[in-house]
Amino acid sequence: MRLIEFTEKGLYCPQGDFYIDPWRPVDKAVITHAHADHSRWGMKSYLTHHQSIPVMKHRLGDISVAGLEFGEERKMNGVSVSLFPAGHIPGSAQVRVEYKGEIWVITGDYKLIDDGISTPFESVKCHSLVTESTFGLPVYKWKPQEEVFREMNDWWRENREQGLASVILGYSLGKAQRILCSIDPSIGPILLHGAIHNSNLALIDAGLKFPETELITKDTPKEKYRGALIIAPPSAFGSPWMRKLKPYKVGTASGWMSLRGARRRRNVDRGFVLSDHADWDELNQAVEASEAEKIYVTHGYTNIFSNWLKEQGLDAEPVTTEYEGELSEIGEGANQEKEAE
Repeated sequence: MRLIEFTEKGLYCPQGDFYIDPWRPVDKAVITHAHADHSRWGMKSYLTHHQSIPVMKHRLGDISVAGLEFGEERKMNGVSVSLFPAGHIPGSAQVRVEYKGEIWVITGDYKLIDDGISTPFESVKCHSLVTESTFGLPVYKWKPQEEVFREMNDWWRENREQGLASVILGYSLGKAQRILCSIDPSIGPILLHGAIHNSNLALIDAGLKFPETELITKDTPKEKYRGALIIAPPSAFGSPWMRKLKPYKVGTASGWMSLRGARRRRNVDRGFVLSDHADWDELNQAVEASEAEKIYVTHGYTNIFSNWLKEQGLDAEPVTTEYEGELSEIGEGANQEKEAE
């Protein structure tokens, strides 16, 4: 019996009798972060980093949830469970599981770059590593964050000079706040879609601070949009909500924008390559730093990345899960639309 089993309900620790980011209802769930594909409704109890709790309660309702600090240890039937920073979004964690000297680490989603709002990724040595591979191809190599935001600031200034609104599409939890904390607020006013405003309120409850913004409502006068930066989830694109912002130009902040043709397929004016997931180099760095003897590769380019690791002499294999990675940014789903109202 392995310390972590891959089951139809999710990643299961038989000795500790708990699941990690389960996608079916279970009694005890340890959650890496508050994104909907990792933190789902229906568990009897949740354990997560304390910074994720307000967002999880906002999204899941009245749940039974307990919080841990990074590095704090919780015993579950003799199994030691602790959380370490994943750097993905605020509150995101890797789960370290230890029993009788055997150590597993489940990364959840992660990135190695310090985005300025998430606790930076911390490598954790282990015997077995379960890693994501959302961008597990050599073509995915991110620019420095500072360069991306210089481009975004310049684009906003140019649009403002032309009397246009600048609409940036980004995931309402993580990406939107990263933009807020790195964009130059001196350029003009910043307005928010309801889903992002609500996520901000939950994160403020978790201790984060953001620049001054304004929620867009049905009563917001049209002249407020001209020259403003408007941050909205991808699900808003093409909606009646967005049509009222005209005239505008629209950009998308996503790792997929590094692919030729991605901007054209999404019919946006500008693509900014900005992802909250590790790129190819970071995935390889994380695997190497873990010193894991066995690597399990989940959501993303699982076969390609695991085969690459095997070519490097590592013991790796792909694992099927129901996590979505940054694929969820394409539509974001009904939950985000409900939060907008």
